Amino acid sequence: MSRRCQVTGASPRVGRRVSHAHRRTPRTWSPNLQTRRFWVPSPRRYVRLTLSVRAMRRIDREGIDAVVAEMLARGERF
Repeated sequence: MSRRCQVTGASPRVGRRVSHAHRRTPRTWSPNLQTRRFWVPSPRRYVRLTLSVRAMRRIDREGIDAVVAEMLARGERF
């Protein structure tokens, strides 16, 4: 599973962990990714997507048809 959201494009962020002694070591922040299956009425089939939780809220707000149409216009394959 890739560590990238298919809708929002969220990917791991890179930064530094700072200890109490103020030593800096590299670390990453991973997005909260979930794999979900949605029924899309327009092509009449299920679509499996790797999504961040923010993208799931966006699908609830805008609808799966609008989000899938935007992904197809962007050239995303699923």
